[in-house]
This record gives sequence, C-alpha cells and structure tokens, in this order.
Amino acid sequence: MLSRLSFAAFALGAIAVPSPQSLNSSLSIVVDNDLQGPSSNVSNSGVLLLEEYSSDDASAACEAVGEQLWSPELVAGSIQNVLNYIKHLASGLGLEQFWIAPEDQSARTIKTDGHVSLVKSHAVLPVMCTQTAPFSNESFKDTSEKWQVTVQSNNETLTGFRDRFSFRFLGVRYAPQPERFTYSVPYVGNGSQVSATEYGSQCVQVGNVGSEDCLFLNIWTTYLPGPGSAKEKLKPVMFWIHGGAFAGGTGNDPTSDGGNLASRGDVVVVGINYRLNTLGFLALNDGVTNGNFGLADQINAIDWVRNHIKDFGGDPDRITIFGQSAGAASVRALIASPKAIGKFAGAIPVSSLGGINYGVSYAKYYTIEEDLEVAGNAVLTESGCANATSQVDCLRSLSAYKLANLGTITRFPVVDGTYLTSDELELEGPTLPVRIMMGIARDDGAPFISYPQTTNQSEYLAAEGYDVPSTELFPVPNIENKTRALFEMGSHLATDGVFRCIDQATVYAGVKNGRFDPVYFYEFNRTYQITSWPGLDLCEPPKTAEHPYGDPSAEYLKCHSGELYYVFGNLGRQSLPMRDEFDLPFEQLVVDAFSAFARSFDPNPDAAFLAARGHAGTLRELERAGAWRPATAEDPTAMRTLQWPSFQGAFPEAAQCESLGLGLDYYLK
Repeated sequence: MLSRLSFAAFALGAIAVPSPQSLNSSLSIVVDNDLQGPSSNVSNSGVLLLEEYSSDDASAACEAVGEQLWSPELVAGSIQNVLNYIKHLASGLGLEQFWIAPEDQSARTIKTDGHVSLVKSHAVLPVMCTQTAPFSNESFKDTSEKWQVTVQSNNETLTGFRDRFSFRFLGVRYAPQPERFTYSVPYVGNGSQVSATEYGSQCVQVGNVGSEDCLFLNIWTTYLPGPGSAKEKLKPVMFWIHGGAFAGGTGNDPTSDGGNLASRGDVVVVGINYRLNTLGFLALNDGVTNGNFGLADQINAIDWVRNHIKDFGGDPDRITIFGQSAGAASVRALIASPKAIGKFAGAIPVSSLGGINYGVSYAKYYTIEEDLEVAGNAVLTESGCANATSQVDCLRSLSAYKLANLGTITRFPVVDGTYLTSDELELEGPTLPVRIMMGIARDDGAPFISYPQTTNQSEYLAAEGYDVPSTELFPVPNIENKTRALFEMGSHLATDGVFRCIDQATVYAGVKNGRFDPVYFYEFNRTYQITSWPGLDLCEPPKTAEHPYGDPSAEYLKCHSGELYYVFGNLGRQSLPMRDEFDLPFEQLVVDAFSAFARSFDPNPDAAFLAARGHAGTLRELERAGAWRPATAEDPTAMRTLQWPSFQGAFPEAAQCESLGLGLDYYLK
C-alpha cells in the first residue's frame, strides 16, 4: 500500500500521471452501462475501485487518480446495480466492503448489499472512488492529464486515458514499420514513455490516405491490474479484425469503438490495423515475395496480445478473434493457418464470404501462380515493373499511394506454404482447438450486386457475373417497380451464393466431421445500416409519420455491415436515433450475447450475471425465447434468428443452396 510520503509526492507533482505501479493497486471502472450514453439515467452511477488502503490513505488514493471518495451524498440515484455486479465478480476475492467518504470526520464504508456504516479507521479495505471522467465519442474526447493513466508494458510506459466507461490505450505499436513486402516482426519498446491517447495511422489505401507505418492496435479495458493482482481477475479478450475487402478499413473506425463492448460485456477489446491491398498481399513467383503480409501482421498482433494484454487486464488464454466481412475471412484463414491456430480460444466470423462469384477467393485460396494470373501480372504491367530485373525492387521504388490506387490491386490470401498450407479451411481431421460462433445478415449480398439499369433479367445477371437461377427458387417479386424487383431477386441470389450457403455448409461439415465443437450459428433479421456504406435506401426501413427514422417492423433489406452498431453497442455513442422501442433492448441483447461467448464460449449469458448487472431486458428475452441452441452432429442445422423477439430454428434456403452447387454436403463430397 502507498505511504503518506508517496501521496505527498503526488501532491507535489513528482508523479504526474498515476499507474497501477505508482498506486500499488489495480484500477477498475464499474458502471451500469445501458448503452444510451449521456442520455442514460444510470451511467452516472459509475465508480472507480482501488485495492486495499487504510482509511487515512483512502482519500489521498482517490485524489491521486483525480477523484474523491464516493459518497451517497454526491450521486443522485442508486448504485445498487454496480454493487450487485461487484459482488458477483468478487466471489472469493474479498471485495465486499469499501471505504467511502467519511461523515462528520468518522470513517465510513459501504458493503455490496448497499449498507453504509461507520467503522474503526485502522481497518485496511478496498477503496471506492467517484468516476467522473466525461463521455467520449467520435468528435470529442478529453485526454487531458486529469484523466490519464499509465501502464508499463513491453518495455515502455504507455499513457492512455479513461472516459466514462473504459480505459483507452490508442495507437499502441505492435510492430515497427517493415520493409515493404517483408513480414513484420514484433516490436519491443526501448524503455521510453509513449503517448497512447491518439489513434495510430491507418494503413495505406485508396484515396491517398494512411501510412506504411501503420501496425498499431487499440485497447479498451475496464480493469488495469496492480502489481499483486490475482490472475483470476483477468478478463476475456475480444480481438477485432476490421473488414474492407482486404483493400481498405481501419481498426480506428468509430463504428467498432470497443468502449461500450468492454464496459457492458466485461471483456477487454483490442482492434488492429494490418497491411492492405497490394502492400499487404502481393505475391510473386520469385521464391521470396510470397504474399500474406497482412495475414502475418494479424498473427503478429495476436502474439503481442498473448504476451502483453495481461498488463491491461486481459487473459491471454481466453482470446476470441472476431471480424466482419474480410475480417471474418481473416478469422477463417487464421483458423486454417498453422502459424495461428492454438493462439486463440474462440472465433466469431461475422458475415464471412465464400461460395461463388465475388466471394470465391475469401474461402478458397489461390496459389501464387493463380494469384499472379488473377491480379499480380496486371499490377506488374500497370506499375511498369513487369520487365524489371527485380520486380519487387521496382515496386518498392514506387509511391505506396500509387500502388494502392492502381486499376488492379492484389488483395488475396494465398497458399504460401507457411501461413496457409492448404487451399481452404480443412473440415476433416481432429477437433480444432477453437470454439466458434458465426452467422450472417439476412440480405448480406445486397450491396455486392448493382442496382439494375434494365428490366431484362438475363442481361442484368450476366453483367453481374451470375447465371440465371431457377425462377422457382429465386423468383422475381411481382411488384410494380420492376427494377427494384430485379434487384431484390439479385440480392437474394448474391446472399445465398456468397454468404449463406458456404457458411451453412461450413458449419454442417464441421460439426458432422467432429472438426468443430458445437457451433452457434445465427442470422440477423434486424439491422441498422452504418452511415458510411453502402448508401442503399433499400437497406433502410421505410419512414412513416409514427416512425420518422424508419420502421424496423416493416420489410427492408438487412444488408451487409448492418449488425456492427449492435455488436459494439454504439448507437448511442454515434448519437443515432432509436427507430422504435426495440432498437435499444435488441442492441443490449446482441452485446450481451457476443460478450457472453467471449466469456464462456456460449452466447447464452449467465442468468446470475445478467441479474447482478441489472440487465433485465436481456434476461426477460432469454427467458421468453429459450436457450440459443448450437449446431451439433445430432442437430447440424440449428440456427438463431436475431431480431426482437428472437427465435430458434433451422438453416433456411436448402433447395436454393443445392441449386447453386453449395448444398449442405458441399464439404462432405
């Protein structure tokens, strides 16, 4: 514990920013987070917990982190949900009674049952401080010294900050800038002090944005362990891999800000950048430039997390990798990679691609020769490097922005013999050491097919690269707007051909062959389209006088990326309106289910956990809908439809998938 002399050093400014080491204590943010942000009635209930001090030192300990001892006189409303949650978490850890602000010079404590009492001041107890750090969002964050905190990790001192819901360490380097077209190596600090209050650069991509020095990650956590903290208090880690067709995107995207997920879900969230497009995936037949640089970056980042995330409260033995779109394809490739498998315990591919047409290369990997034929040779020709003595040296001499903006880019994982040794995820063999949850949005394929400029079905589909399917299985809706009808049929075809069928076949073969443990499969039938993409009106619910922001109970396309606000719980953080009375409870349900999987590899949250947190809406919905059942060898088509209310069912579209050559037995043939 800190002495009075140590606290005097704080007062004199000798220690500008507190850390678990300087406090000799862990720090925990505990907030009743209903995902409504500043408009919430409960988010002012937060507290900051420190480990054991005497009553004389407790007040100074809070002052050292810019707070004061909590008291019921300071906060309007109840913190009983917070206390219940602490009690639930603290079983066997001694967190049952805390110092709070004195009354009339007499020491006071509060117990987890809410009872406040006067006690003798010579006791040594944990400390409950106020948690007054402000809310943050895309346009505002207060990183001033008052809210800063430092963590010693990887031979450097990282200074992050806290907002209302989490500690935030942004732009943490996991690899030095590699030479172009070489594999990144782990970064090791040099003992210096490093600011982690701003995002690092995104990786170079179209639009002349980003930098080649981009291998950074972001960490959101509610718990920073102290020097003597028990390993049992470490939290599961959710390791996010962004999408963007392996050509664009960033872990800095506010859509996937991890603060709410970490806070409500009781997990540590990590989001990464990795090299993209030709700079991340070029493969040549020179025997050295073998591609998969971006995939190798992801593995390097996982290694960083395994080695250092305990310093930020995360358990390296409970890492769940999750990603959407190309991020989901990355998750699939990491499960297939001998360099990655075994380094994570769970996996959630969200809207993973494969199958036919646009999706092929995301699940069926090219050889280097095939990759050259598809894209690499065109890159060499367009860049003027095709006939160079050293093609790779020629490409290194060019601007990174030029390479990212060529008419052709290479963006495909390839069979390089090291990171990928087979042309697809093998679904036969011993059970893989990873638990899986996966699924799609109902109309994932809609943004991947153009809106028709003709009413001729054959002409339209030929331009999109599809054969005309069975009119019985893929009917054109009989509506007045014929181009819209054709588009809806096309989105149905693209969803089945690129997303649904290959994912269902993957689950079916994986559980039938014993390659997977039970898999929790889902389909989102409620979405909230992200503001930046794809800009299709049909992905938005129709607006009415009663629902000026759209009526989600009406029919609309549930498009690609429309689950992301829900998964990260960021509707409120993005200041987006609730379209009806179910958007908020559904958002809470999704965060609770995804984080539950990270905690227990089961998306059915523990009822005691929900009750302790006061998550009554999710608890009632699970009691109403029943348990989410996984796909198993005995029940290989079990699926949860995620909407409000949710329900259990079976894989749909069996006949459609069979007609596309992507039936349930696709991987069993």
